[in-house]
Amino acid sequence: MVYPLSSPLLELHHLGRDYGSITALSDISLTLPPGRIGLLGPNGAGKSTLLKILLGWLPPSRGTGRFLNVELTAPAHLRRQLRERVGFMPEADALIPGLSGVEYVAFAGELCGLPRRHALRRAHEILHLLEMDEARYRPVESYSTGMRQRVKLAQALVHDPPVLLLDEPTAGLDPAGRDALLQLLEHIATQYNKSIILSTHLLADVERICDQVVVLAAGQVCAAGQVEHLKDPRGNRYRLQTYGEDEVFATQLRLHNITVLDHHRPGAWRVLVPADWKPQHFFKIAHQSQTIIHRLVPDEETLEELFLRLLSANKMKRGEDAGPPSLSTGEK
Repeated sequence: MVYPLSSPLLELHHLGRDYGSITALSDISLTLPPGRIGLLGPNGAGKSTLLKILLGWLPPSRGTGRFLNVELTAPAHLRRQLRERVGFMPEADALIPGLSGVEYVAFAGELCGLPRRHALRRAHEILHLLEMDEARYRPVESYSTGMRQRVKLAQALVHDPPVLLLDEPTAGLDPAGRDALLQLLEHIATQYNKSIILSTHLLADVERICDQVVVLAAGQVCAAGQVEHLKDPRGNRYRLQTYGEDEVFATQLRLHNITVLDHHRPGAWRVLVPADWKPQHFFKIAHQSQTIIHRLVPDEETLEELFLRLLSANKMKRGEDAGPPSLSTGEK
């Protein structure tokens, strides 16, 4: 089932969740369209709790919300609809020893409501898509880390859900395995019109896969929206790669009221220019200092810089020390 782009994927209104006296989520309000969404936050931000609510495993303690047109405050037997509409890839292995790959994926399909024969056929199709033709008949406990991640992705896809919830999908993979899995996710999202909610501590994964982000901190939303809209435009900052005498070039930059923000290696520059500066002026400076400019690009804010800026602002708002935040590497 594919939902039209005019229908919001997720709507949350003042949603909160408590565990006894501990508040895990507080006053979460969001409206997100279908797409590829990165869920980011440091340890204890509330990402795991939010995923559990979206999967229908936990009801919110207060507030309201709809995910895939299912009320998140509905009774448990109604929230079970989400299990048919969402494919969940957990961080933990959650494999069943003694089952082959195809048996495991087919069993997951049956749990999501597929008839047994249909589930088996879908299992073969999905494992072929994920390039596990030969491995499908081997016991799942014999799989490498990369194969385990793929078979977990297969069980999330077997019932053809419109949305995938992925919790640390590249955890434990070497660079080649991580790149291969990210390529598969990109292919699945674009070719099969799947929305993705990706919870990870690896910013590079989000930058590669997602066009939207939600940043959580201390159970609250710091920011949410299109990545490019959230980034600081920084129109007065540039990156340069030069060849020549760096000291002479640096002197010319200072004479033109240009501030060097970073010069960590020879020929590599990040600079802040005056308000009326035009990029072609760099080439005049280069000519004056007998320097060649190999590369000149705007110094756009990276996702890591955006993440750190948002968390620092959130800490200051809550009156905490704005020390360096850390992304989640384990329990969230």
